[in-house]
Amino acid sequence: MTFKFKWEGGSRRRRGFTLIELLVTIAIIALLAALLLPALSNAKASSREVSCLQNLRQLEAAYQMYATDNGEKLVPNIPALASPSVSQDAAITWVQGNMTLPTDTGNSSNIVAGKLFAYAPQLGTYRCPADQTPTNKVLRVRSYSMNSWAGSRFMVSEEKGTTFRTFVTGADLAGAPTSQTWILADENETTLNDGWFHVTMDNSRPFDSFPAARHRNAYSLNFADGHSEIFRLRDPGTLAALGPKYQGGVQASNADWIKLKQVTTVK
Repeated sequence: MTFKFKWEGGSRRRRGFTLIELLVTIAIIALLAALLLPALSNAKASSREVSCLQNLRQLEAAYQMYATDNGEKLVPNIPALASPSVSQDAAITWVQGNMTLPTDTGNSSNIVAGKLFAYAPQLGTYRCPADQTPTNKVLRVRSYSMNSWAGSRFMVSEEKGTTFRTFVTGADLAGAPTSQTWILADENETTLNDGWFHVTMDNSRPFDSFPAARHRNAYSLNFADGHSEIFRLRDPGTLAALGPKYQGGVQASNADWIKLKQVTTVK
């Protein structure tokens, strides 16, 4: 775009933008914004995924350090429903607090009082950076929950006669493929309560604890060997369950459910 100048009365005067030029400029800016905004949004989402994976790697490192310092006993993971005295159970588990309770949602002292905090003392490590949906108008202090088959023998009584293994010591984990056994996962806000992520190997309640979908229909997990991954939710039944109008239950044939079960425990 060029400007024409002419001399009038010994001075030089610049011609202003015409209406058409102004409209063309606005259209170009709008087009550039339309092209750049999706890229910026994807970059932000990718950054949050990386941060979430890093959080889970740090928590897994803390998990392993706890076992080293405690005679290879894994950090306790006790569900609130294991005893009539919820507070008593919470006092010995990896993290305290129920994210559905107004008194617990933003209460960081529940994390500090957990058994794992001495090994992972940064409060931000316990919350996914993409977890921006408030509960009771307060951002949750925790987004992650622990595999129900790790940290206690509760699942043995939960699933009578099960041949699947619970992990309470390092020796228990040694018999499993550690690169394919998850420990902590990003839990969906609709089921996030205590720090216990329930997986029924007998398919009695598929997705009783539902994985998060904050990472573009995906969730993060860490594994017993120290690495973390993103699992994409691809089954139409899972995606339907994420919608507000969904009333049915997830079927045992759901591909996302099967994938999670396959990395939960072994026989």
